[in-house]
Amino acid sequence: MLVIEGVEPGADDVDELTSALLTASRLLVAVSARSLAAVQDRVTLPQFRLLVVLSWQGPAKLVTLAAGLDVNPSTALRMVDRLVTAGLVERRASARSGREISIELTAAGRAVVEQVTARRRADIAGIVSRMPSGERRALVAALRAFTEAGGEPPVADAVPLGWS
Repeated sequence: MLVIEGVEPGADDVDELTSALLTASRLLVAVSARSLAAVQDRVTLPQFRLLVVLSWQGPAKLVTLAAGLDVNPSTALRMVDRLVTAGLVERRASARSGREISIELTAAGRAVVEQVTARRRADIAGIVSRMPSGERRALVAALRAFTEAGGEPPVADAVPLGWS
């Protein structure tokens, strides 16, 4: 069980932690929006999310992307169409079946993910560096427990995922 100094476990801590996480998520959305500023004429936040999924899991079928993004296949198709037009993803016939189409990142799409992720990482590092050392260590433990409870895989430092 994770124990955070100054926080007594109990029924009220769920509400307090939920409120704190909602506030933190607003901050992270703002960081995400700022990190997209340089490519905003080419990519929206939902489209960037699709690029990140492809960078993380590799080429995928449209229905798999739609499920991973929790959107309708028609929504995913429109996003893919726009990203193909922008030169950030491409459609390829699957090696397994000529009828299956696989969506994958282009070199330009990978560059966008890496550029935006680098900006996001720098912005978050700036925020974290302003926290006292002890609070940073407690935050790491708390966030690891939170993401583990939510079933989110950890971000590998060597692989820039961007949407984490």
